[in-house]
Amino acid sequence: MITDIISSDLRVVFCGINPGLSTAHHGFHFANSNNRFWKVIYQAGFTDRLLKPEEEQHLLDTGCGITMLVERPTVEATELARNELRDGGEALKAKMMQYQPRALAVLGKQAFSSAFGIRKVAWGRQEIMLGDTEVWVLPNPSGLNRATLDELVKSYQQLHEALNGR
Repeated sequence: MITDIISSDLRVVFCGINPGLSTAHHGFHFANSNNRFWKVIYQAGFTDRLLKPEEEQHLLDTGCGITMLVERPTVEATELARNELRDGGEALKAKMMQYQPRALAVLGKQAFSSAFGIRKVAWGRQEIMLGDTEVWVLPNPSGLNRATLDELVKSYQQLHEALNGR
């Protein structure tokens, strides 16, 4: 079972959509070798070295955490029902109100739209706040996403720089 990597006083909590089958099998977030999450957060400056999925607990030392909208593993996120995403969004909002990280980064426009009931979504910082938590939408690092590694890193760097007050 995949569990949240979360605590109080984090800079950012990254929210994936749901575990893929490989991630569920290995028991760590973003464990599929085609997923670029660990490379992206390292190259964007969130971690001081490239972490392996099995080192995910080290994220807490960097002020980062991970959660997901839906806990049910699937081959592709498109297999999730709209109500699963909506219910996951409600649970996510409650979790963010409890932990109050500086930012929540939802990984994927479609997931954010379904979970938060907002139709038109732009990349980056959103208008809504969850208490004191800023809400961001960043591209999903899944290997299924056509974005290049450089494009992903650039998006995540915008959040990193905002959190560092640049």
